[in-house]
Amino acid sequence: MSRLFCLAVAIYRWIITIASNLQHVFLLVIRLYWGWQFHLTGLGKLHDIPKVTGFFQSLGIPAPGLNAWLAGSTECLGGLFLLLGLASRVSTVPLIFTMVIAYLTASPDAVKHIFSKPDEFLSADPFLFMLAAVIVWLFGPGAFSVDGLIGWMLKRRAATHAVASAAAS
Repeated sequence: MSRLFCLAVAIYRWIITIASNLQHVFLLVIRLYWGWQFHLTGLGKLHDIPKVTGFFQSLGIPAPGLNAWLAGSTECLGGLFLLLGLASRVSTVPLIFTMVIAYLTASPDAVKHIFSKPDEFLSADPFLFMLAAVIVWLFGPGAFSVDGLIGWMLKRRAATHAVASAAAS
């Protein structure tokens, strides 16, 4: 019995180790794909502001011209930041906000019926964009990112400084 238990614990630890190591790859894939999608969507808005303004006006969004520029810029630049993993947790906040507004204005019925018709909510255009941004906001960009590189460099610098300080004492 204890041998079986030890085997189960070893298998469990092995699975956790593999999953933990894949977390950074998963976050990289999410960031690369959805960062690029956000960027392209924002770029599309910025290249056709009159069309986006008209669409926003038809949805009853106040200051449709200004909001078309804001949404397009947020998606375009925020998408690049997401793709690079630069200021990831900060840059996902405006992306999430933009997707919430998209839900509330373009898909209000999906929001109203989130529990009675969840498929309608999950299949709405903003869902996967918002989900990707929320994942990066919650879990960070992962090790394979500019943020990860900056963190690694800061830790290395702090360690070097600590060694130098200890040697001087």
